[in-house]
Amino acid sequence: MSEPKPPTPTPGDTYKGWLFKWTNYIKGYQRRWFVLSNGLLSYYRTQAEMGHTCRGTINLATANIAVEDSCNFVISNGGAQTYHLKANSEVERQRWITALELAKAKAVRMQAESDDSGDDCPAVPPTSGQGGGCRNSEVQSTLRTLNSKVEDLTTCNDLIVKHGSALQRSLSELEGIRVGGDMGEKIRQVTERATLFRITSNAMINACRDFLSLAQNHSKRWQKALHGERDQRIRLEETLEQLAKQHNHLERAFRGATVLPSSFSNPALGNKGGVSGKGDASDEDDDNEFFDAMEDPAEFITVPADPKYHRRSGSNVSGFSSETGMDDQSVNFDELSLASNPESPHPLELEPVRQRRTRIPDKPNYYLNLWSIMKNCIGKELSKIPMPVNFNEPLSMLQRLSEDLEYYELLDKAAKCQSSLEQMCYVAAFTVSSYSTTVHRTGKPFNPLLGETFELDRLSECGYRSLCEQVSHHPPAAAHHAISEKGWTLRQEITLASKFRGKYLSIMPLGSIQCLFDKSDNHYSWKKVTTTVHNIIVGKLWIDQSGEIDVVNHKTGDRCHLKFAPYSYFSRDVPRKVTGVVTDKDGKAHYVLSGTWDEKMEFSRIMQSSKGENGTEGKQRTVYQTLKAKEIWTKNPLPEGAENMYFFSSLALTLNEPEEGVAPTDSRRRPDQRLMEDGRWDEANAEKQRLEEKQRITRREREREAVKAASSPEEGAHQDNYQAMWFEKIDDPVSGETLHVYKGGYWEAKEQGSWDACPDIF
Repeated sequence: MSEPKPPTPTPGDTYKGWLFKWTNYIKGYQRRWFVLSNGLLSYYRTQAEMGHTCRGTINLATANIAVEDSCNFVISNGGAQTYHLKANSEVERQRWITALELAKAKAVRMQAESDDSGDDCPAVPPTSGQGGGCRNSEVQSTLRTLNSKVEDLTTCNDLIVKHGSALQRSLSELEGIRVGGDMGEKIRQVTERATLFRITSNAMINACRDFLSLAQNHSKRWQKALHGERDQRIRLEETLEQLAKQHNHLERAFRGATVLPSSFSNPALGNKGGVSGKGDASDEDDDNEFFDAMEDPAEFITVPADPKYHRRSGSNVSGFSSETGMDDQSVNFDELSLASNPESPHPLELEPVRQRRTRIPDKPNYYLNLWSIMKNCIGKELSKIPMPVNFNEPLSMLQRLSEDLEYYELLDKAAKCQSSLEQMCYVAAFTVSSYSTTVHRTGKPFNPLLGETFELDRLSECGYRSLCEQVSHHPPAAAHHAISEKGWTLRQEITLASKFRGKYLSIMPLGSIQCLFDKSDNHYSWKKVTTTVHNIIVGKLWIDQSGEIDVVNHKTGDRCHLKFAPYSYFSRDVPRKVTGVVTDKDGKAHYVLSGTWDEKMEFSRIMQSSKGENGTEGKQRTVYQTLKAKEIWTKNPLPEGAENMYFFSSLALTLNEPEEGVAPTDSRRRPDQRLMEDGRWDEANAEKQRLEEKQRITRREREREAVKAASSPEEGAHQDNYQAMWFEKIDDPVSGETLHVYKGGYWEAKEQGSWDACPDIF
């Protein structure tokens, strides 16, 4: 039950899914991703390998499919290749057997049709029973009749061509003959040839009519038979599925549990190790023991709430609230407001909204000699190695920080919430949504120069303004401030620390993010998780997010604990999975969040909680009874052709679009980044080296000034005299953290066009 329900196999469809394949006596059965397409069964270690690494393929046209027991089956092509496979359940095994038999029959038919031996082609193996053999003989007989009719049509066509050519020659000769004795003879010849042509044409017409009639009759019979077979197969599958469900219900009732897996919002329940104890007499015990020992077990399980909660939520709200200790609000009202929370319509704009660009130049395919770069880096400090723009994307880290606002609507809805717990769900979903743009973005953003800024003014379109500034160079740190007309403020200061571990690179963002709401004075803070870039040296780059986040409301004490599950080769869970629980200051759970950081998040209201059975490693897991899950966030689709535009989202495509009136330190004015976007990478590399050298010279001058200032008693012993332009460092009394916050003045300077105080960094 952990896997999503596979589609019903139909002839010609591609069928995919997870199966367990026997490897050897040491490793036993290993989980593999199988793909059935065009009569070939291929398998991969993961779904991500489908684009580049196939672990094995077997041709079903010559293969033998045998069923061993309720879950196991074997595919062999005569000894050269043999796959011992096992499905999670009997229903799943039967789906695979059906799909394999259909694919094998189609492969055999295609092989027979491609053979030029005519009627000697090998027939399709009959199905079980005599009815299959009779139908096969009838089909072969009909095909032979149709082939005979086609040969008749071919013969008639040849005769028509022959007699038509002769008639044409006679007519030509008739035109050139003189009136005389030969006239009668020529007319007689033309009449004979015209008669032959008419007879042949009539035969052709009759043959065509017979062929068409025969084809139509058999086509109707075949279509009717095909629909009958398809309906019968669907009924059998539905019956088998229903029997399997009833069997499952009886098993669970026998064990004394009334746990049924919910929808996608409860993926933790799909893990059979979380439902059944370790001592259950189940065929999956060996698999659970093997895999669960290698994956991080879920901390809780969610199950559908008792139907009485749904009834009482509408009729006896006050009794329900006092019984379960929930908010003083109706459950129905709270659920609907959390799921929809409709926005009030925006006031009519007198000024037309600016049309933003939807494309950038396609990424050029330049060859990169990695060794030529590495040999020049031997003995140098990692932070001082000049990296070419080939590894970059045409955006700076300041612009990447601004991309966190792609789903600003979540904060707009959070600002309207009456309940702090409800508001926490939106803030947590916003936290997860900021990672959705990174799933395919393997390019490195440009490191901002000290004093570089980036503004994102969407006041007229989206109701918010955002400003970023690089406030430190060693260590590199960027400050971000965004304010909205809807009553929220977002601020963050991020410092990146990285560790290269050979096969992968770990990027650990340091610092915190804070969100403040004007109406409720709620003050939230959280940190980012670790980003890991895999296959740095060899293979295709891919990105994973892992770690835990605690979103804390410093005013009320509410907390949401989010867990980003790292990718695991042995895990049966959906990849990129995120789970979370919203609790109040007393630790009582109110909401469960679940989903993936690259696709969507859902929430469920908790009706009741209890301690469940011990899971793996002796950890006792909590069982939450929840209402039906509802979607709170879903990822926007990428624009058309995004794979050629660095996989930028619609917002990312507009970030480097030139704008008038921005500060001279804005990232849009950075020349190397602009050259890279235009596809002039050689010029961009030269310009990048120039800017980095200019920054080093400026830093050395600033250090010399700092030394002079330190020698005078008035200035003290300060060694770094750089001050950020638009941000100042403070100690936050609420969170107790030290960070750079916006001190004001930027938007006023933009209105006046007064940028004289800005440094010359480009």
